[in-house]
Amino acid sequence: MRLWGRHAVAAALANPRRRVHCLWASPQAARTLSPPPGLRVELAEAATLARLVPPGAPHQGLVLEAARLEPATLEDLLVAPDPARPLVVLDQVTDPQNLGAVLRSAAAFGAVGLVTQDRHSPPETGALARAAAGALERVPWARVVNLARALDAIAAAGFWRLGLAAEAPATLASALPAGPVALVLGAEGEGLRRNTRTHCDALARIPLTPGAESLNVSVAAGIALYAVAGRTG
Repeated sequence: MRLWGRHAVAAALANPRRRVHCLWASPQAARTLSPPPGLRVELAEAATLARLVPPGAPHQGLVLEAARLEPATLEDLLVAPDPARPLVVLDQVTDPQNLGAVLRSAAAFGAVGLVTQDRHSPPETGALARAAAGALERVPWARVVNLARALDAIAAAGFWRLGLAAEAPATLASALPAGPVALVLGAEGEGLRRNTRTHCDALARIPLTPGAESLNVSVAAGIALYAVAGRTG
């Protein structure tokens, strides 16, 4: 796969888990990086770089050929539940821009990791890495076959499963537990599926001004993660 953009490429080069093969860089951009020993680096002009990425992709003078990351396992994320490190669970969020933005918030607020259903989440691509702005390299991401079973395992590990739903009577602030929490968010429009709701311990809403539009899932995730950080810190 190919990664592009300053943040995505720099984070990939700094990630020992990422196998990298070749870096194309403009002369100016190349001076901002310290590639690992042995990596092939080719200087290229903007027109050449533009041909290496999808049309219109903002490469910022950097394109990296690399292997996809090995996904985390759910068990990896459940080893030592910590009240200060929430788990983020997404129910059929398929837009890579949204997923990338959720990863950025998860990295910013110290989330232990991200859980998605394998068949209903976007694959790891350059566009997702660009949207995540480096967070793809820092936040462990587990893809599971069955989200309901994963939520059962999350509960068994000691997490309180808190689903976000606009119609829930309780507010997010009032529903947050004192211990480890898994924040469960659904796709825009449909929200959490019924089966996912039944595998949550509680539902909560982010209070909005009457008449306001519903929040983008990535914005809702950022608010919820901030609320957890404020509770614990």
